[in-house]
Order: sequence, then structure tokens, then C-alpha cells
Amino acid sequence: MAVPTDLSAQTFAERERLAALLADLTPDQWNAPSLCAGWRVREVVAHITLPFRTGPMRFAAGLAAARFSVNRYADTAARRDGGRMTDAELLAALRDNVRHPWQPPGGGQAGALSHDVIHGLDLTEPLGLPSAPPDRIAAVLAHADGRALTFFGVDLTGLTLRATDTDITFGTGATVVELPARTLLLTVTGRRPLPVTTGAT
Repeated sequence: MAVPTDLSAQTFAERERLAALLADLTPDQWNAPSLCAGWRVREVVAHITLPFRTGPMRFAAGLAAARFSVNRYADTAARRDGGRMTDAELLAALRDNVRHPWQPPGGGQAGALSHDVIHGLDLTEPLGLPSAPPDRIAAVLAHADGRALTFFGVDLTGLTLRATDTDITFGTGATVVELPARTLLLTVTGRRPLPVTTGAT
């Protein structure tokens, strides 16, 4: 399976996919725990849509209030907006911004796609809903590098993770572990433990 090269199209498709899934959630599902510690599904959606709802001045003010910690600001904003916005408002914030041009600073379109796909997994995994298709996940992995592992605190020393459902590998170690692309991405972002290995393959 080829890795997609049109990252904008993949980003917009992922937002459409997530909006369709969210439209069918029950109130209990909106309030279910996600893979992000301390965040429910609604806080994850608030975080995904924050860039669409926040202008530069408001972002700067929020970042300053968080003592210029992006993670602290993101957490504060997600909890605030997830608590005050209704299910319908959160859904609309995503559905109405499918083609929003936002890109994370320094991350480009690959960063925007990664943001949506990874946080999409944060809500679909605990709810037992379908993940992004393997080729879309492969596009995220194809544009990741060592900085991603450092950010998420994952050490792949000695390992190569190989997707079983798309043409992508991650790492350069002698021990090869085969995983579905979805599990591979969850692993390198610290959401799933590293696989137990018994030796090189």
C-alpha cells in the first residue's frame, strides 16, 4: 500500500471521518475517558478544534497565562472548553472547519495531519471505534522523526517496528516487530507499551 503524498487531502478526510463518528456518540461516550490522561472524549475534541476557534491574540494571552508552557496551556484550554461547550458545539467546531488551513508552528501540513490522526486515536481507541485507515497512519509515520520519539519519551533502541497493513517501518534496530499501523503509531507516541521481544527476527 502506497503512502499518500497529498497531506492536505488526508487531513481534511480525517476531520470528516472524525466528525461523522462524533455525530453518532451518546452523551456517555462524549464523557468517556480518552487515552489522554485526565481528558474525556470531549476534552480531546476541544483540543483538536482549539486552533480553529482561537485567534493569535487569544492564543498569545493564554500562553502567557500558562507561563509560556504549551502543554500547560493546551491542558487548561481543553479542560475549560470541554467543560463549557455542549456536545453539539464541539461537533460543529470540527465539522465546520474540515478545510481549515491551520498548521502547527514548524510542523507544516504533516504536523496538522499528525495532530488530527493521533488525537483521533485518543478518542476512537477507548470507544472501540474505527481508526484512521492504515495509509493515512503511514503518512503520519513517514513524516515523523527522532524528535517525535523524544517528545513522547519512547526508546526504540534495538527495535524496528514494521507495519503489517501498509508499507512503513519505524526504527533501525536488529529486532523486527510486526504490528498493525494503528498499534505502531500508538506505540511510538507512548500510548501503548513497547512490545516484549525475545530476539532478532
